[in-house]
Amino acid sequence: MYQCWSDLSFLHWPFSPEAIRPLLPPGLELDTFEGKAYVGLVPFTMTGVRPVWSPPFKPLSDFHETNVRTYVHYQGRDPGVWFFSLDAANVPAVRIARALWKLPYHFARMQLEKANGEILYRSERLWPAPTPATCDVRIRPIGPVAPAAVGTLEHFLAERYILYAYARSRLYTGQVHHTPYPLQQAELLALDASLLEAANLARPDTQPLVHYASGVDVRIFPLRPITAVNPFRK
Repeated sequence: MYQCWSDLSFLHWPFSPEAIRPLLPPGLELDTFEGKAYVGLVPFTMTGVRPVWSPPFKPLSDFHETNVRTYVHYQGRDPGVWFFSLDAANVPAVRIARALWKLPYHFARMQLEKANGEILYRSERLWPAPTPATCDVRIRPIGPVAPAAVGTLEHFLAERYILYAYARSRLYTGQVHHTPYPLQQAELLALDASLLEAANLARPDTQPLVHYASGVDVRIFPLRPITAVNPFRK
């Protein structure tokens, strides 16, 4: 598939690894940076979503999304993303992603506004449960724009090109290709969100790290099974 991801905000909190490991599926290992796990809240908008053989159709191809995620690897390699939830404002996309991509998508009422150098995201989950699950974020991008340097925390959090899914005791992996994010720091102006709590994550009292990227063009490749996993073993 082809997609364009735009106006991405990355809000990240450090967590103790012990708080995150029990929430991962069998077979995946938690990826950490200097001993800390991280959970991200990432609102953005998608345009031009389509199969490679089809032109975009705006009512189905353009919609907002917000995901809650952490970082994992498989047998010490292939660092990627594990999604606790993905909320999207497009019913067909949600149904297709749940069925074909085996990802925990939810349908939500969503809004994105840009004015006076600020970006406002709003999301209210409608189905399926758990509800309520909301997200109200307002940020202001600041500072220079540049790709994250390899080895930095910013690179660890943003530059992920593999996703994992789990269904019926089997792990799956999928690849995404895009140029490095044009990343910059951002100021958090307002935050009122319960999406982490809906994913059984107690949001820390500390302020998150906040970054912003104007957008990238993305190519997404099909899921492939890794292996059958014994559900009673980590």
